[in-house]
Amino acid sequence: MNSVLRKMGAFFLVSMVLLGLGQVVRANELTPEQLMQQTADKLFGDIKENQAKIKQDPNYLRQIVRQDLMPYVHYKYAGSLVLGAYFRSTSPEQREPFFNAFQQFIEQTYAQALTLYHNQKIIIEKPKATNSDSNISVIRVVVVDGNKQNNLDFYWRKNTRTGEWQVYDMAAEGVSMIATKQKEWAPILRKEGIETLTKQIEKSAKDPIVFSK
Repeated sequence: MNSVLRKMGAFFLVSMVLLGLGQVVRANELTPEQLMQQTADKLFGDIKENQAKIKQDPNYLRQIVRQDLMPYVHYKYAGSLVLGAYFRSTSPEQREPFFNAFQQFIEQTYAQALTLYHNQKIIIEKPKATNSDSNISVIRVVVVDGNKQNNLDFYWRKNTRTGEWQVYDMAAEGVSMIATKQKEWAPILRKEGIETLTKQIEKSAKDPIVFSK
């Protein structure tokens, strides 16, 4: 399933690259579309400026992802959805290490996905309606790679504490990242508990970033 998540991460990063410049205003005044634009500008600008460091040490991509991308990922909300029915059976003391590991896992996944970017063409569609919930926005990105076309939906949610928009889920061709991880991790949660799952995620999150040969 890690390959599925990496594919989703790759589509996410590819879809942002040609979105142009964002407006320089406070983050909680930006729409999800504008946030994607601003993030793309900063993310790929930093990658371009640090090519020598990245070639010498691909793990430097993690630092760029941490600074430029992770602030727009609502990892605790996403992690809560991944836990699903098991959320209530865990304590705050158990969940906090899980959320931290999940954050590192997402960071590693996106950093690795950045090594797959090769100038794909993208088409950004207007946000879709979400049953009148003004705190949720879904933006579809069509990724055109040669003769192939992939649809990716970004699920944005307005953080009720900060008022800022953040990504909490991605769906590639209708396959949700949250639903995928729920299905993969539910047996571990059921049989071995959240501590065991957290340790496994921590281990995966430490995988080095490598360029494909």
